[in-house]
Amino acid sequence: MKKKVLFVIHDLGQGGAEKVLVSLVNNMDRTKFDVSVCALFGGGVNEQFLEPDIHFRAVFSHEISGNSKLMKLLTPKQLYKLCVRKRYDIVVSYLEGPSARVVSGCPYHETKLVSWIHVEQHTKEWAVGSFRSFAEAEGCYNRFDRTICVSKYVLDDFNAIFKVTHLSEVLYNTVESRVIIEKSREAITEVYFNSGEIKLIGIGSLKETKGFDRLIRIHKRLCEAGLPVHTYILGKGPERDNLIKQTQDLDVSNTVTLLGYHTNPYKYIAKCDLFVCASYAEGFSTAATEALILGVPVCTVEVSGMKEMLGENNEYGIVVDNDDDALYNGIKRLLDDPDLLAHYKRQAEIRGKCFSTEETVRAVEDMLLKL
Repeated sequence: MKKKVLFVIHDLGQGGAEKVLVSLVNNMDRTKFDVSVCALFGGGVNEQFLEPDIHFRAVFSHEISGNSKLMKLLTPKQLYKLCVRKRYDIVVSYLEGPSARVVSGCPYHETKLVSWIHVEQHTKEWAVGSFRSFAEAEGCYNRFDRTICVSKYVLDDFNAIFKVTHLSEVLYNTVESRVIIEKSREAITEVYFNSGEIKLIGIGSLKETKGFDRLIRIHKRLCEAGLPVHTYILGKGPERDNLIKQTQDLDVSNTVTLLGYHTNPYKYIAKCDLFVCASYAEGFSTAATEALILGVPVCTVEVSGMKEMLGENNEYGIVVDNDDDALYNGIKRLLDDPDLLAHYKRQAEIRGKCFSTEETVRAVEDMLLKL
C-alpha cells in the first residue's frame, strides 16, 4: 500500500530549498508513495515544474504582509487544522520556522512527522523568529519523529540550539543532474558574453545574507588589480536597487550585470569561468552543487556544507574564511594562475558526478519507509 506523504513549505519561490523540493518529489517512486505538496503561500515560480501527478495546494494564493506575526496569533494545532486539513501517513516540514510550527500541530498520533532543516541558525534569537518563544520552538521540534539536516554543519548547529530526543541525521539535497546538463546547452540570446573577459557568477535571492554587496566590492578590487573580470548575478529580491546603486557608485556598472531571475540558470553558469559564493549563511548550496555538475570551478567563503562539498583540504574547490579579504585573495589566486583554475575545473567535473539524483532520492525514500 502506498504511503501518503505531504511536504509543507512556506512557498515554492526562487530559493534553493524550493527548487530541491520540486526535484525530490518529482523523482520519488509513485508505486511506493502518493505525494502531496502544500505551500503556505502560492504564486511561487517553481510551482510550474511540479509533475502533474503531484497533488499541490496553496493555503493562501499569495504571500500576506506580516504573515509571521499573524500566524503567531494561532496555536500550532489551529494552524495545522487550517493549513493541512487531511490525514497523511507522513507529514514533512520542508523548512525550518513557519512550516515546522504548522506541522508540529498535527493531532494524529499515527502520523509520522519529519522536520527538514536547511540553514544554520547560529543563535536562539534567529532560530525562534517564527515561534512565540524558545520554549514553544523547542516543544514544537520535539513533536517530530525525525529531524533531517542538509549538511553536518547544519546538524551540529541545530543540535547546539535545540535539544531533541529523536534521531537527527544528514541527507543531501536532490538535484536533477541530467536536466541541469541538458538545459545548460540552451542558447543565450539576451546577454553577450565577451570571450576576452574572465566571467564570474553568483546566484541566489538578492537579500543581505547572500553577500552580493561583498561580491561587488571584490569585483571592484579585481578590476583595480588589472584583471579583465565581468561578474554576473542571477536572482531577484529586495536588495536589487541597492546593488544597482552600488555598481554605479563604484563605477563598475559596465562589468557587473544583474541578470534577474531565470528559470534556467544553467546556461549562464556553463558560460562562466568561476562560480563564487559570498554568502554570510547557507544550508547546502544548491547553486554551488549545480556549478560542480556543470564543471565550473567554485570559490566560496566557509558556510554550511561547503567543506563537505569541496573537501576539507580544498580537493574539489576553494573554501576560504568568511570575510572580504579572504574571498578576494582566493578568487585572485585562481584568476592569476590559469593552470590552477584548469585543475579545479577538472576537479569540479569529478565531484559533480557524485550528486546523483537516484542516490539522494533513494536515501530519502528509505528514511520515510523506515519511520
